[in-house]
Amino acid sequence: MIRKKEAGASRKFKHRLIEQRYLLLMLLPAIVWAVLFAYLPMAGLYMAFINYQPSLGNFWSSMFHGEFIGMKWFDYFFSNGDFYIIMRNTLASTMLTLLVSFPIPIIIAIAVNEIKSAMFKKTVQTVSYLPHFISWVIAANIVVTVLSSDGIVNNVLKWLHLTDNSILFLQEGKYFWWIVAIGNTWKEMGYSSIIYLAAISSINLDLYEAAKVDGAGRFKQIIYVTLPHLKPTIVILLIFSLGGVLNAGFDQHFLLGNGLNQDYSDVLSTYSFRYGLQNSMFSYASAVGLFNSVVAFIIVIIVNFAAKKFNNQSLF
Repeated sequence: MIRKKEAGASRKFKHRLIEQRYLLLMLLPAIVWAVLFAYLPMAGLYMAFINYQPSLGNFWSSMFHGEFIGMKWFDYFFSNGDFYIIMRNTLASTMLTLLVSFPIPIIIAIAVNEIKSAMFKKTVQTVSYLPHFISWVIAANIVVTVLSSDGIVNNVLKWLHLTDNSILFLQEGKYFWWIVAIGNTWKEMGYSSIIYLAAISSINLDLYEAAKVDGAGRFKQIIYVTLPHLKPTIVILLIFSLGGVLNAGFDQHFLLGNGLNQDYSDVLSTYSFRYGLQNSMFSYASAVGLFNSVVAFIIVIIVNFAAKKFNNQSLF
């Protein structure tokens, strides 16, 4: 009986493969891309467990013939004085950015959806989307200009008599995490709101009409109709965001950081870059990067499990 079921399942599987052969063929380039650029490079993780010394010979022979030292680089990372500072900066910058930037796209999406004027709605969307298409090199220069001693922020603060002297924002570390959080929010809030707008557009309009009949105003319609239907999307995107809790963002920290604020701007990605490419400690940088990836993977699993258990919403 079991063999018959297995044979039947096998025939159904083969039939499905034949029936969907064109779809599978269209999927083939994506599979090849994933293997070449996502899975094959994972062989380089072995570098984190050896004392890699680059030579003029073949890269693979240099790596696989390197001295195996096990967890030495991880021990060095956890025991040296940099670990506390790097983790503090990474977690503080990421969590502050998440706290500021995560709810803003939701608010923008709801506000844009409530706008009745089509022209004004398109204008708001265009203005809020544009910063996403600006590279961080340009965005960082805009931030530096705005926060300079004679920039608009200092001029406004002086005009309001909140300060007599210009504040050197990028030369004092205590401002850095806030600068990155606000900069990230400004750059990505409009583009991130697209997903929420798509979710809002799928809500049945009859629900709003029913809420109106029950006496609900526009604010109550948002609370009792819009937000509950956005809940699954919010949970999924929150899982993604928390999964990248150690990915504070290389571009913004590298471009806005300097020697004066390094105690606050140096995060895992910039730390790995500095030791890997500037100091040629490739194995140590690989170990730091692997630590980042493993922790991110564990966080995704934990957050996904918690969301599924307590909210019945999950990524997988």
